[in-house]
Amino acid sequence: MGLPPTLLILLCLLVLTVLLMTPAAEAARKHSHRAAGDHSTDDTSIGSGVGGGSNGSFASPSPTTAQQQQLWVFGDSYADTGNLGDLGRELTHAWYDPYGATFPGRPTGRFSDGRVLTDFIASAMRMPTPVAYKLRRGAARRLLARGMNFAVGGAGVLDTGNFQRNISAQIDLFQAQQQHPVAAAAHGNGVALVVVSGNDYSYAADKDNSTSAAIAYIPTVVRELGEQLRRLRDDVGMRRVVVTNLHPLGCTPLFTQALNYSGCDPLANAGAAQHNAALQSVLAALDPANRTFLLLDLNAPFAAFADAPAAASRFAEPRRPCCETAAGGYCGQQDDDGRRQYALCDDPSKHFYWDNVHPTQAAWAAVAETFRPKIREFLLSS
Repeated sequence: MGLPPTLLILLCLLVLTVLLMTPAAEAARKHSHRAAGDHSTDDTSIGSGVGGGSNGSFASPSPTTAQQQQLWVFGDSYADTGNLGDLGRELTHAWYDPYGATFPGRPTGRFSDGRVLTDFIASAMRMPTPVAYKLRRGAARRLLARGMNFAVGGAGVLDTGNFQRNISAQIDLFQAQQQHPVAAAAHGNGVALVVVSGNDYSYAADKDNSTSAAIAYIPTVVRELGEQLRRLRDDVGMRRVVVTNLHPLGCTPLFTQALNYSGCDPLANAGAAQHNAALQSVLAALDPANRTFLLLDLNAPFAAFADAPAAASRFAEPRRPCCETAAGGYCGQQDDDGRRQYALCDDPSKHFYWDNVHPTQAAWAAVAETFRPKIREFLLSS
């Protein structure tokens, strides 16, 4: 005798529920989510609750704050989380060993042994690291709604000869993305992060083979940077804009190697200080009430850690990079037979710099300790 239709339907639903609760079904479900771009449990969302240990605390996003805040990132390799395409080892070192050696254990396009500034800013905001623009097609919709990272290694405020989108072009790309419904609600709760680490000045110095030429370029760079900041506020509608000042350029291994890592180059540091003073003046004129813009000071903590004797620094090697090369070489360089042309330290956490210009994850974690309270206070201000 057949079962009544209603009882038959209930029995089918019960069987289906039991099947979905089996380990095989659960594994299949997770695999399906991964294939669809849900990265909630893997390392593509670096900074969203993945343990940082001594290299930084990455707490799980707050249910309220994380849902409300969005982070949109513009800048260069200090902020890039995978936008520089793989064009080969010589041109795009960050996609090759030993980058990413500390975290997540493989290269991710970040210019460090692990996390970079963007990851630590997102952590300070208690939210996941925003998806890199280049990786957006494989990202979960819920992550795309949290913002996006347009920063790319080699970029500058102006053109730097590296054939990468400058900050103006990155903002253009952001505005184009706003036509997409996933990214449409940026204006009310969006926070823009603008990171400038000196590519414009490297370009000017290389072009004229002179540090003085780079210093002479400061008014032009800062004037254009001010225009792009104004554009983010007035044309894009960002209510909060965080912009970094320049770290002491003369303390990077690019300069300190010639001094056997014993000290910093004073002229390059003076140029960074001049840039920072000009930027501070531009921000004061743009935002006298200090409501929209936060000048994030990287110069002071970098100087405290890198422009100091090893005995006075948190780092045993404040100026010698963990990944050390001969002058003119690069981290990850190999000869034609695949032999390393670089020396790698045993413990990156003892070094402030990872390569000739980029900090280690441990360095970024130490710097982040100095700005985390300021970021949170700025975001809570009316």
